[in-house]
Amino acid sequence: MASSSRKPPFTSLYFQVLAGIALGVLFGFASPERASAMKPLGDGFIKLVRMMIAPIVFTTVVAGIAHMGAMKDVGRIGLRTLIYFEIVSTAALAIGLVVVTVLQPGAGIGFDASAADAAAVSQYTTASQHLSTVDFLLNVIPDTVVGAFARGDVLPVLLFSVVFGLALLRLGDRAGRLTELIAATSDALFEMVGLIMRLAPLGAFGAMAFTVGRYGLGSLVSLGKLMAGVYITCALFVLVVLGAIAAAVGLNILKFLKFIGEEILIVLGTSSSESALPRIMAKMEYLGCARPVVGLVVPTGYSFNLDGTSIYMTMAAIFVAQASNVHLTLEQQLGILGVLLLTSKGAAAVTGSGFVTLAATLAAFPAIPVAGLTLLLGVDRFMSEARAITNLIGNAVATVVVAKWDGALDLARARRILDGERPDTQAVESVKLSPRL
Repeated sequence: MASSSRKPPFTSLYFQVLAGIALGVLFGFASPERASAMKPLGDGFIKLVRMMIAPIVFTTVVAGIAHMGAMKDVGRIGLRTLIYFEIVSTAALAIGLVVVTVLQPGAGIGFDASAADAAAVSQYTTASQHLSTVDFLLNVIPDTVVGAFARGDVLPVLLFSVVFGLALLRLGDRAGRLTELIAATSDALFEMVGLIMRLAPLGAFGAMAFTVGRYGLGSLVSLGKLMAGVYITCALFVLVVLGAIAAAVGLNILKFLKFIGEEILIVLGTSSSESALPRIMAKMEYLGCARPVVGLVVPTGYSFNLDGTSIYMTMAAIFVAQASNVHLTLEQQLGILGVLLLTSKGAAAVTGSGFVTLAATLAAFPAIPVAGLTLLLGVDRFMSEARAITNLIGNAVATVVVAKWDGALDLARARRILDGERPDTQAVESVKLSPRL
């Protein structure tokens, strides 16, 4: 393409979202009260994206499975996905434990549990009482199909989609027209996502202005060491752990991060990894991952492969113990790690899952006061960006890994795209992911 035909940088979504974030920060500093009123802009954008998640998951998964050669392929992909998720999320929990033990961010705070506002965390402690494996499994099964779609619960929608796709696979040619209709509907839904994403800069501005205006940066001083630890740990996890995994697949992590750079900025601006879910599904398919793999791995990963959340939860739990002058033995620390392995899965579909999981974990260790969660309420919003971005990157890498493991990755195509080439293909081009694709 000739240089004269290139669009100006300010027309790209990447530039516009970055500008929205910067303007949001400046507005939050200049007029905190007015900036706090910008929250509906961010919330509205996230709601628009969430509106699309359930139908996109349904159509992508159903169309992908219906075009598979055999039912055993679904079980094989699902099993490999869960094995990978368990290994990597366990590594994230362990890394968070090591870092918080070395940094000791809570040392010297001297938190007094008796003076804490118990009401501030009561909603999380109440929810944690219902955080059992049986409850979690039953919640995956929707009461009604319509209810699952209406609430936008990813796991129930995913379960119904897999069963529906398997039914179409069994019907074979008799369901051919329905399968093609669902595939065409999927294309239309992604076209809608392209339209909604034009509002991403406005959503990023509103969310960032609200965060800075409401909470300010003064509250970060006392807990700055914890925040720095979480951000540094997440960055090292992405570059070292996920970088090594990507290298094993045959891809460069830095080029990969550049490829999903717009999605990372959207998550940074909105503090929600869900805001980029439809786009990351489309981009992974564009990169060369087979549609069935993308349809199964990405939605499942949003519940089971929360690497950033795993890092944060371990560090936050140990931080509360340190701040409360509770000295944990190695056995107790490993016990917390083991409990988090279970509770982190059970809170997958619970609102405020991070605090619910922490409340459930601390409840299992009476020596650590659950009221210590009040220390984190003021700065949790500022750490949510690191968690959400790490979750997004982790799920994107997981998709590539499972696709390569299953022989469903066009590695040569992926390398060409990461090197900046634009292969002559119609796959996912109609999605109009961004002006650069």
